[in-house]
Amino acid sequence: MTLAIDATDLEKDYGDVRALDGLNLSVEQGEFFGLLGPNGAGKTTFINTLVGLVRKTGGEVTVFGNDVEDEYREVRDSIGLAPQEFNVDRFFPIREVLMHKAGYHGVSEAERERRADEALKLVGIYDKRNTRFDWLSGGMKRRLLLARAIVTEPNLLILDEPTAGVDVQLRHDLWEVINRLNDEGTTILLTTHYIEEAERLCDRVAIMDSGRKVTVATPEELTERGSDTITVELRDPPASAPPLDGLSEVEDTRLEDDRLAVRVAGSGGRVAPRLLNALEDRGHEITDIDISRTSLEEIFVELTEGQRGSDEPDGDGTGEDGTADEPARLAGEAR
Repeated sequence: MTLAIDATDLEKDYGDVRALDGLNLSVEQGEFFGLLGPNGAGKTTFINTLVGLVRKTGGEVTVFGNDVEDEYREVRDSIGLAPQEFNVDRFFPIREVLMHKAGYHGVSEAERERRADEALKLVGIYDKRNTRFDWLSGGMKRRLLLARAIVTEPNLLILDEPTAGVDVQLRHDLWEVINRLNDEGTTILLTTHYIEEAERLCDRVAIMDSGRKVTVATPEELTERGSDTITVELRDPPASAPPLDGLSEVEDTRLEDDRLAVRVAGSGGRVAPRLLNALEDRGHEITDIDISRTSLEEIFVELTEGQRGSDEPDGDGTGEDGTADEPARLAGEAR
């Protein structure tokens, strides 16, 4: 099966700043894929390369087998983008905004009306269809960006920080919508700074830093790389932490009052039974146990610590790399 996204040795330079540094990344069709990384990691530059707002310096990247530059029309018609910034025409009612967007992609007038209404209903703002963008609340504006991204019924939906700054209820509402789209077969590429969002939604996540891929794995596989802590309460604690030489996973032990904290590599749930047996064999009576799992956030910090890259250029990437004179067709999402 053709990959939804296939990037090989992808590079992008902004003068002396290398925003993408030999990035190799692939996303399968139908996958819910997360892209994590600190500010300046290259996430937005990568997205802008996919949608034609940035021209790569080197390497190759295809979307559903189509080269992003040589076959840009096929690529753009297959992608829906909900960007971080509010880049919506403020002078039209939002239903017309969606109809214009569908029209850019060759959708007939009758069909674009149907799609606009369906998209607005799906994101929950159909009753605001005749309202101008400026008159919407911040949360409704976020919903509109998603509606605009899906009005063309794309095969690949790119969500760049889609829930930034929204309240918890709206975040969950948007999760429900994008999960439904993914269940119906839409491939989703999500960038987010909310680690919980990646854990809840993504099949796999890639962690980027300094324009490079650090790792790709499922959220579960990433958390397995960390160190869980098993805390055991002892009825008659010893004067010092007992030796646990027989457990190769043990990284550290410490005794605090009647509680023994044991840090172990990998899953604490798998080590806990053998730890309890080892303590009981040494005559210790256990009254309580707790396992603290490593979070994806801790793994993220560990993997990217000390690898800070320069901040990527702000905005849509069309100024500093000379693409400002690209035809308007390349900036359909930004209009």
